[in-house]
Amino acid sequence: MRVAIVHELLTRRGGAERIARIFAEMFPEAPVYTLLYNEKKLGEWFPAERVRKAALPACRLPLAACKYNHHLHLSQFPKAIESWDFSEFDVVLSSSSAFAHGIITNGSPKHICYVHSPARYLWDSTHEVLERAGKGPLGFLKRRWLERIFHKLRIWDAESAARADVLLANSKEVQRRIECYWRRESKVVYPPIEDFWLEKDLQTEKEDFYLIVSTLTPYKHIDRAVEACNTLKVPLKIVGEGRDRRRLTKIAGPTVELLGYQSNDVVRDLYSKAKAVLFPGKDDFGLVPVEAMACGAPVIALKEGGALETVREGETGFFFNEPTAESLEETIHQTQVMKIDPERCREHAKTFGRERFEEAIRRETS
Repeated sequence: MRVAIVHELLTRRGGAERIARIFAEMFPEAPVYTLLYNEKKLGEWFPAERVRKAALPACRLPLAACKYNHHLHLSQFPKAIESWDFSEFDVVLSSSSAFAHGIITNGSPKHICYVHSPARYLWDSTHEVLERAGKGPLGFLKRRWLERIFHKLRIWDAESAARADVLLANSKEVQRRIECYWRRESKVVYPPIEDFWLEKDLQTEKEDFYLIVSTLTPYKHIDRAVEACNTLKVPLKIVGEGRDRRRLTKIAGPTVELLGYQSNDVVRDLYSKAKAVLFPGKDDFGLVPVEAMACGAPVIALKEGGALETVREGETGFFFNEPTAESLEETIHQTQVMKIDPERCREHAKTFGRERFEEAIRRETS
């Protein structure tokens, strides 16, 4: 069986890229199609000889500004994604957060699309994104430009959603949005965690710090956790990198430490020692809570989105009800003396194993 893999942006290591990596490992002969490729960051996961990049128009800005900045290419992505010819393949397996669902296969090969989410900035977060874009000296012009681009992309997004033969949603939350925005049915296949997170012995005695593992982008709402821990004066360690780091550094109090990118070995060690892992934003699924539970760490999460499908309140973690720093602060304060059994956390995390995920994908591709 000849398989092709599609993932929109290979520019950073995130949850969606981990799924694409699993696809690449399941089908080692399959080429990987992408719109942008950062070999320095993703070359270990996706060697250059396997990657087929889109031919995008030349950027008029300096190369450093254009090379991996997908915002500058938004209007060009639909045409680029439609230009690929998959006629030599039997199956195309796409991993989509915005554009990959829109490839054209003309009914052959079979197109199976794993949907991380319909593009947030086109549907759920449009007004928030536009408001943020409108700030600054050139904010008015940037906002007007994005308004026009988003309008065109929404039309394309809704129309192209009919192209895939099978839609696999990464959670019930995403399944709901697929039905709402695309008017299509989908099957839920939860993302897996790697066996790596289950291999270390559990640590029953926890250290006195809270932990966040996340890309540092505004929609993750890391600032809620920073503000809550500032007020409570409790230690918080933040692992991750992203464009929001500078802002978070400015608001971080003396008990908050930004560690930047850390290896999986370091992250696993931090998970096992943390009093709790904080998950302050709404996510479609969120691998971090499952990884944390696999290492025996309880989770404190916003009571929305995918966390409702992974965290069991009172058994593997706790929820805060309102999307505010004050609500998170209250939950941290109330649960400081409550203990969660690390073994129970791990047993629950095992239900999101990789073997189950691969079996589901192979059933669809067979």
